[in-house]
Amino acid sequence: MKKLLPVLLLVLFNAFCFAQVKSQAVTKSSVVFHIKNLGITVDGTLAGFKGDIKFDPTNLAGSTITASVETNTIDTDNGTRNDHLKSDSYFDVSKYPSISIKSIAIKHLGGNKYSGTFSLTIKDKTNTVTIPFTYTETGSISEFKGEFQIERTDYGVGGP
Repeated sequence: MKKLLPVLLLVLFNAFCFAQVKSQAVTKSSVVFHIKNLGITVDGTLAGFKGDIKFDPTNLAGSTITASVETNTIDTDNGTRNDHLKSDSYFDVSKYPSISIKSIAIKHLGGNKYSGTFSLTIKDKTNTVTIPFTYTETGSISEFKGEFQIERTDYGVGGP
């Protein structure tokens, strides 16, 4: 299990957040990750998503996005692997119950494309990440989709 995650962890969080534009209530979301290890991709999910989205495309300086997921909900469709990822060797879910992001700045790239600079906290480590995302609005529903990659060792997840 020590080699479950590669040195360069490719984690892609696909956050699908549907929010009413005026109240900004998150009504549906998912966080999905992909880990490539020894040429094999392992997919998984994290649940317990909580988010607060205050997004106004005409006032990006006043817009904020915060979100978190519960680490004890990690699911890779393999109970033994899940238990190992929840252990103190990896996510240490008893000590660090959540992973969180908080926006620092958001900029418009054109069309429905945006980029956010976020503080990402995993375990006791916080680093700045850039997350490109799309924003679409259909009636009273807004949809945000984004994905990004991180290096797991930057957050003290797993060994070298």
